[in-house]
Amino acid sequence: MPAPLISNIDVVRVTRIDGCGRPVCGPEASYVTDCHASLQMEANIDEGDDITFKAGNGRQCGYKKACPTFNNFDVTYTFFQASPELIELMTGSPVFYDYAGRPIGFDSCSIPCRSGFALEFWADVLGEDVCEDDAADGAWLYGIMPWITNGIIGDLELAGEAVNFTLTGATRAGGKWGMGPYDVMAQDAAGTPGPMLAPLGSTCHRRIFTTTVEPPETSTTYVPVAGELCEVS
Repeated sequence: MPAPLISNIDVVRVTRIDGCGRPVCGPEASYVTDCHASLQMEANIDEGDDITFKAGNGRQCGYKKACPTFNNFDVTYTFFQASPELIELMTGSPVFYDYAGRPIGFDSCSIPCRSGFALEFWADVLGEDVCEDDAADGAWLYGIMPWITNGIIGDLELAGEAVNFTLTGATRAGGKWGMGPYDVMAQDAAGTPGPMLAPLGSTCHRRIFTTTVEPPETSTTYVPVAGELCEVS
């Protein structure tokens, strides 16, 4: 699949991680949704300072172009669901429960900058070659940002139209996501689903690749996370 055509964003999965970027196992550790408008990833780059050597007569004797430094991706995720569980995973905002222990809301409190989450996304892939693999039922563009911190829900306006929730956050490099606790790519020619075959490098913030493993089913509450590559917090 040398040149896939990327269509709309399909599914997003958010997973709780600890202060070192490790996925957290447990019954309340992830959430899967397709009720969103957009996912924006803006590169935050320090352009550096160019160095120019000029003689007293104004002639330029030398010039060195600065090497840009990539700091992170500034993430903006716009979604529609006022899910207390999803918001808690992304921001650390405490869930508010009713008399029966059901989540019915959330508190907006100070920003817990040490907590974080991983965000995976699937987008539809178009083209005549998406089904060339006999073991596949389709193809998707898969992306993972394994460590996002400083999750904040932005301004909220209740008016006579649909309400959007906007989350902003920032990626970090490193972390302990490893190959991840999920099956997201084929492991062999038979299309056997399994985790990523290699972890991200220590300076990497995001990975994107095409996969024939379909996205997970969406949820309306927390989804448990279990596996050898995650660690109970």
